[in-house]
Amino acid sequence: MVDVVGPETRSRMMSGIRGKNTKPELMIRRGLHACGIRFRLHRKDLPGSPDIVLPRYRAVVLINGCFWHGHDCRLFKWPKTRPEFWQNKIIGNIRRDERKLTALKKLGWRVCILWECEVKTAGEERRQAVVAQIVDWLRSDSPEIDIPHSRTQCSPCNEQ
Repeated sequence: MVDVVGPETRSRMMSGIRGKNTKPELMIRRGLHACGIRFRLHRKDLPGSPDIVLPRYRAVVLINGCFWHGHDCRLFKWPKTRPEFWQNKIIGNIRRDERKLTALKKLGWRVCILWECEVKTAGEERRQAVVAQIVDWLRSDSPEIDIPHSRTQCSPCNEQ
């Protein structure tokens, strides 16, 4: 199947996709900061240069884009143009994610993986609920967190 836009337009569109400071990442950072949680960004000395690093809690938050990391959700569809290229690219990303996750855990870091679909189109209540889950996890001893899809209401800055 032929691309619906020209090569120059496609190149411009692809160059506009950011890997850092994405909207979901900024939303979560704002919420954590509002709760008094302080963090570092994109530490290059850690495997995968995690999006949010919380040294006090020995924890990292990885905010994955659903398309680039092959998440099984409504935001991910396999491209119809150049399917072999995209399959190799996305599967390679998934394997790299697994390697960096294993390396972080071996170094003793706690890991939260958050998917773009959880916050990108969610309302303020859902974003607050996600931040609350992350804050609760940070205050716990759990090594990992799986943030389920839900529509519960809660305040992100619950008392300890």
